[in-house]
Amino acid sequence: MPLDPPCFTGTYTAELSVVQVTHVIQWVRVIIRSGNGQLLLIKQTDHATLARRIMAAWRRDGLPSSPRRDVILLATRRHDDAWIDEDRAPLVNDAGEMLDYLHAPDEVRRDIWPRGVAVLSGHPYAAALVAQHALHLFDKYRAEPAWQDFFSAMERTRAEQLAAAAPHTEDDLCADYFFVRMGDLLSLQFCDDWYEPQADGPYMSTWDGERLTVTPDPFEGSEVPLTVTARRLTVQVFSTQVELARALALAPTVTLRGVASGSR
Repeated sequence: MPLDPPCFTGTYTAELSVVQVTHVIQWVRVIIRSGNGQLLLIKQTDHATLARRIMAAWRRDGLPSSPRRDVILLATRRHDDAWIDEDRAPLVNDAGEMLDYLHAPDEVRRDIWPRGVAVLSGHPYAAALVAQHALHLFDKYRAEPAWQDFFSAMERTRAEQLAAAAPHTEDDLCADYFFVRMGDLLSLQFCDDWYEPQADGPYMSTWDGERLTVTPDPFEGSEVPLTVTARRLTVQVFSTQVELARALALAPTVTLRGVASGSR
């Protein structure tokens, strides 16, 4: 069953932002920046590593002193581990386009998250947090019949992992999931070059192309360097998946940089 109270009260839309721009080519669940006839492709696991780095600098809401801080940061860093195989083997449709996660078959998206939770089973509280993340991301499908088995199984898995993490409680999970979600959101704003303001709880975040500003300031005056590696491709289509894989292997890497801080 869903947690009561619910673990989300903000206006989180970053999951949609990854694919708001239509690209000639897209990569399964990899974040894509576009411009000047080029695409910059960022792996989800690199985005998750950055999310962890941002939350490691978070100085509010009891996170620095939380006895669960380390496992919260672990869940933040590994919340997209389930997409590693998909990142390594992007799919190409008949038009030569890479398929993003929204255009991958629903069964693929439903199968990803149980694997992501399973790889964290040695850290059951982190696994429960990732299960909660999956439930949050796909909540818009909750009323659809084809998704009922997914929600039932994921809620059961979340309960099992939380029980294995005793004495941690549902209240703990609900409070701590905020940090996983916030790290995901802020990292996506930077990685996706997303200019639309975002709100979650008391926080508003904006990205201007160089600085990610979070209000009120959760970093207590510090600046958090933002860096992530991307592969650079020219906009094109691919006749086969092998051709795409070869292009990705040869694509040069670039480092994207920015900074996160409170308002100046």
